[in-house]
Amino acid sequence: MPYEHILRSQDDGIATVTMNRPERRNALSEPHMEELIDAFRAIGKQRETSVVVLAGNGPAFCAGHDLRELTGRDVVFYRRIFDLCTELMETIQSIPQPVIARVHGIATAAGCQLAASCDLVVASEDSRFATPGVKIGLFCTTPMVALTRSVGRKRALEMLLTGEPVDARTAAEWGLVNRVVPAVRLDDETSSLARQVAGASPLTVAIGKQAFYAQIDLDQPKAYAYAVEVMAATSQLPDAQEGMRAFLEKRKPNWDSSGRGRS
Repeated sequence: MPYEHILRSQDDGIATVTMNRPERRNALSEPHMEELIDAFRAIGKQRETSVVVLAGNGPAFCAGHDLRELTGRDVVFYRRIFDLCTELMETIQSIPQPVIARVHGIATAAGCQLAASCDLVVASEDSRFATPGVKIGLFCTTPMVALTRSVGRKRALEMLLTGEPVDARTAAEWGLVNRVVPAVRLDDETSSLARQVAGASPLTVAIGKQAFYAQIDLDQPKAYAYAVEVMAATSQLPDAQEGMRAFLEKRKPNWDSSGRGRS
């Protein structure tokens, strides 16, 4: 589909999806979310893509839902918008490729949820993360789901109950961000992390990502039982055998490009 609110590019196995509503600080309107879902689903089917970077044009990563869209509507509309937002977050985590959020400026409300839903986050030193819905009478209950799974109960509740932003360094200490870098280094550091991930077997990474989200909310015995079955099954795959042989032979592995885990 042609896109109005996002841009897509591809470079050597790394796809970049850029939110392109700078005048609205990339607020997540209904059409914007529909385009993001479509883009991620399309990328998920691409054999040539190993990693995805999600970025935002303009002064901010994402300012959350577009409040102009949320006033004076009925419950059917609100349910559809929040269901669509949930679909976006789940799509990011369900595609085979890891998704890296490249965050600058603000990531607030559903924008904070968006960053928390990505597999990895690289943030500039000037970035801020917040769930400020409580300040406008609309508690950030859907962002709460992703936030709590990233930073834990007490820290999530502090953000949710006060609505106050946390800086990038604090977000990293709390587990919401992987790396914090100077703004001038944001692109380079994000690309470096993406290339590191892209160097692994795409099939192995795809299976690993799926397994991570499948086991994360299981109790420990069930998580181990699931993980044992996945690891035993994948140990027989060509890339696993090649990787072990390459390690023992002290050479670079040659991944099976025909089995990249794409549908």
